[in-house]
Amino acid sequence: MNSTREMILERVQVALRDGARQAIPALPDAPRVPGDAAARVAATLAAIEYVSGKTRRVKSNDELQRALVDLVSAERIKKALVWENSFLRELRVAEMLTELDVEIVSARADKHTLAQCDLGVTSADAVLPQTGTLALRTTPEQAEVVSLLPRVHLAIFRPTDLCEDLREMLARLRGDSHAVLITGPSRTADIEKTLALGVHGPKIFYAWSFEG
Repeated sequence: MNSTREMILERVQVALRDGARQAIPALPDAPRVPGDAAARVAATLAAIEYVSGKTRRVKSNDELQRALVDLVSAERIKKALVWENSFLRELRVAEMLTELDVEIVSARADKHTLAQCDLGVTSADAVLPQTGTLALRTTPEQAEVVSLLPRVHLAIFRPTDLCEDLREMLARLRGDSHAVLITGPSRTADIEKTLALGVHGPKIFYAWSFEG
């Protein structure tokens, strides 16, 4: 038994040494989304919809307020978590939700209180149009729990958040200790490949482009 174990470990060590000697190949050039800013936003929203996300283009604060009215009604939102960064404060997202009788819960609340939240609202630090992937930095103002715990996640991004390719997205995140990458709602498949949404994260994902 020991000899078999030693033989397996030796093979693993040899494989690791051989792999370390090989140069890491450069990333291939990724296809880029052509067109102006409007076309790239449209392509991004189409990619998000392809992975079961719900999208909307918002061009003013009034449109944002109407969009929130629709979301709160459709998803029966009672309690929400909202990132505390400058962008969402400027949009007055928390205030708009409060006016719709939605209780705003602090991301620093206890676990029981956080688990009762229906909605988490974030912005995005980088967006990959090709796949509709959003990158969310974790900071004191941008708690990770906001995008992961509530059953509904709303991400509001700007055209300036769009990246040309994966290289640019990773470059924007360089130096960050932690970030979450999101492509549509949470997906889980069992051994029979039966897909379920929302088992390990939000079941419903909204992504709105704010172009005001």
